[in-house]
Amino acid sequence: MNLREHDNRDDMKVWLSQTDVRKLLDRDLGTQKRLAIELGVRCGLRSHEVLDVAPEHVVETDAGTMLRIWHGKGDQFRETPIPRDLATRIQTVADVRDEPASSSLLDVTSTRSLRRWICSASDELRSETGDDGWQFLAFHDLRRTWATALSDQDVDPLIVCDWGGWNDLETFLDHYQGAFSPEAQRREREKVEWL
Repeated sequence: MNLREHDNRDDMKVWLSQTDVRKLLDRDLGTQKRLAIELGVRCGLRSHEVLDVAPEHVVETDAGTMLRIWHGKGDQFRETPIPRDLATRIQTVADVRDEPASSSLLDVTSTRSLRRWICSASDELRSETGDDGWQFLAFHDLRRTWATALSDQDVDPLIVCDWGGWNDLETFLDHYQGAFSPEAQRREREKVEWL
């Protein structure tokens, strides 16, 4: 986990390592919470976007399986990749519910609920691991983690901007790609014999 102070607030920005992401997702969260957290950390969705996701928003395109965000920030449309297993779980939820595919995936309608869910999971992880960094994890940090993970895999920054709904590369670089993942740092450290 990487931490960095916010410019105008007393808390921290958090970038989770992929090991931390697995710790978070391996928790017994329940279906709704797990789907919400995965939409943040695996698709880069903002909290208000997570609330709007419906099974019909998962589509097959020439670029692969995508998630359509109809009303992103500024009411902008975009498509972002969705992992196949997450898309399958969303379809499974849709299959067992007695609701139209256009119905919201989650039963909650408030971003406050998402904040409580992430806070509860991070409090448990803080207690279990003894890592005080977990106390700073916010839902938006899942999006930050997603963007950095894509960058670590050498995804073109302009594609990341497109998938994430950023209007310009400068915003993305200043606020999301602000820290290198622990995996990237480890790769670079291995280049230096005495580190």
